[in-house]
Amino acid sequence: MLRAALVVLALSLAGGAIAQAPDKPKSVEKSKAPEKTKPAAKAKAPARPAWAELTADQQMVLAPLKADWERLEPERRRKWVGIANRYPKMKPEEQERVQRRMQDWAKLSPEQRRQARENYKRIAKAPPEKREQLRDAWAEYQALPPEKRQSLAPPPTPPAEKKRR
Repeated sequence: MLRAALVVLALSLAGGAIAQAPDKPKSVEKSKAPEKTKPAAKAKAPARPAWAELTADQQMVLAPLKADWERLEPERRRKWVGIANRYPKMKPEEQERVQRRMQDWAKLSPEQRRQARENYKRIAKAPPEKREQLRDAWAEYQALPPEKRQSLAPPPTPPAEKKRR
């Protein structure tokens, strides 16, 4: 049950903001530049949009991601920009939720983010009954008092053990 609750937590962090941004339609992807320009794209051109290219409003909304912006993949940047563009039209409680999740996401290490994305993809592929069970387990976990939740969390791995692995 704890594992399921942690998976759902990862889902809420990773999927919350990212899943809101629609992916490009396949027709747009097919209309990319011809093959002969692909080798030039591999030459590590700076990813767009750069932080300085964002509008002041977009920078304000995406401020929790500023420190990591230059390391984000272009696809992820586009998704976050899409969220920033929709932000003014969101209800205040939705805006608060987006900000909270973005701050939580920014606190995760790259490995934790990768794991959260994998968990999200795995849960998205699960049958509806399994997702419902996970939602129920998460609701049960959320209803626990904070000290009980803390006691269920796995102990942190000491740095010395990490090096030996």
